[in-house]
Amino acid sequence: MKKVLVADDTKNIRILLTTCLESDGYIVITAKNGEEALDILKKGDVDLAFIDIKMPLLSGTEVLREIRSNGITTPVIIITAFATIKNAIECTKLGAVEYIQKPFTVKRVKAVLEKMLNEQKKLDENNINTLIDEVENLIDNNNFNDALDRLKKFNINPNDPRLYLLYHKIYNGLGNKEMSDKFLRAYKIFNEN
Repeated sequence: MKKVLVADDTKNIRILLTTCLESDGYIVITAKNGEEALDILKKGDVDLAFIDIKMPLLSGTEVLREIRSNGITTPVIIITAFATIKNAIECTKLGAVEYIQKPFTVKRVKAVLEKMLNEQKKLDENNINTLIDEVENLIDNNNFNDALDRLKKFNINPNDPRLYLLYHKIYNGLGNKEMSDKFLRAYKIFNEN
């Protein structure tokens, strides 16, 4: 996650979150009300949003409801000074990924970010494992061109030896010995590390 929206009508909260996030390498865009936040989110160029639940013009809940109804899946962390179970349930149903109560500390913000990054890593690893299973199934069924197309559509860590083994199997099945041997050598090199 690189670009983060911080939407809060309290200037000090915007400054605190901006400073905290920028120190971790994020690019921060701020909004001081719900309408500004909604406009920014609709443009689709943020990777994460911190949204205050009580803001002028549109509440954080209304912003969340609106973006979800428009198919915008940006992860949203709700910020509130008025933590209630009702608010937490409503925001969770609307797809908020976390809930931070004011006043909060930089340590709390960093803990939430770390938790999200860890969850994203797990999700990415699950997606890669699913992709590898799909490609292996295509190879087993001699669908080498489909396997190649499927594999090329994904960004897999180039240090992952499984990638080279799959390419080796695909090119072997396609009868391209030169490419097959090249990927087998790469597999052996990366598998040793």
